[in-house]
Formats: sequence, C-alpha cells, structure tokens
Amino acid sequence: MKDVSAKSPTLRTAIAEAFLTMPDAIQTMLRERQLEKGDALEIARVAGALAAKKTWDLIPFCHPLPLTHVAISYAFEAEGVRVQALVKTHAVTGVEMEALTAVSISALTLYDMLKPHTHAMEIAYTRLLSKTGGKSGDYRYQPETAADTERR
Repeated sequence: MKDVSAKSPTLRTAIAEAFLTMPDAIQTMLRERQLEKGDALEIARVAGALAAKKTWDLIPFCHPLPLTHVAISYAFEAEGVRVQALVKTHAVTGVEMEALTAVSISALTLYDMLKPHTHAMEIAYTRLLSKTGGKSGDYRYQPETAADTERR
C-alpha cells in the first residue's frame, strides 16, 4: 500500500457509471418490477452500496475508507440501463475505486437477477466520470471517440 499517513484529509467525491445492455422486453420487466426474484433495482442498489464499503477488502492495495455517502441511480435508455454511483468521503485518499466497484457490482447484480429471462445482456463499459479532491485535483471524463459520444 502507498503510505498516505502524511496527507491531510479532504472532501473527496467520485462518480462512476456502467452500462448494461438488454432486450426491450427485459428492460420493461425490470422497469415494471415484474421479476420473481424481487425488485432487482433496489437489490442491485444495496449490493452496490455494500460493495463500495468492501472495496478495500476486494482490491489488494486500496485503503479502507470511512465512506460518508454512497448513492446508486439508474437511467433507462434505448439499449439498456445506465448505472451510476456517487461516493463521498473526507479522507486522505480518493474514492474512485469505491465508485467503480459500486457500479460494477450493481450491474452484475442486475445481470444475475435478469439471467433467468435472457443471457442476451452485456456490461458494455464501466468508467469513472468524475472525481474531486486531493492533490491531483479534479477529473472529468471526456469522450475521446465518436463511439464514446454516441453512448452518452
């Protein structure tokens, strides 16, 4: 692990997103909460929040952080569902990995709950959208290709 003991705590935030593609009929089932396993969106929301809190346990060189806020949100789009996570802390290191872990596990949970109905799904991407705080300053995702622009 990197030695961060000399750093001062600052407010740090990160927003990450993942995109899960799926057929329209499955998206309708998800949106209308018609799954026999339960409300997949809420279950995936809880899974994402729990994952954010366990990131240090999953990724070897991540520091344990006192998370002050984790919020998972969804946006239905023509080809699937966008999952976003906002994570905050007041600490000596950032929460990018916690946000990325949260959306990854949320998307995987949705996949798991929808797979009895189809395997025609793909977690198309997972990416950091923004981060604030810390010595390296703020970051905001900028699409580099036309394909990235089309997905937004």
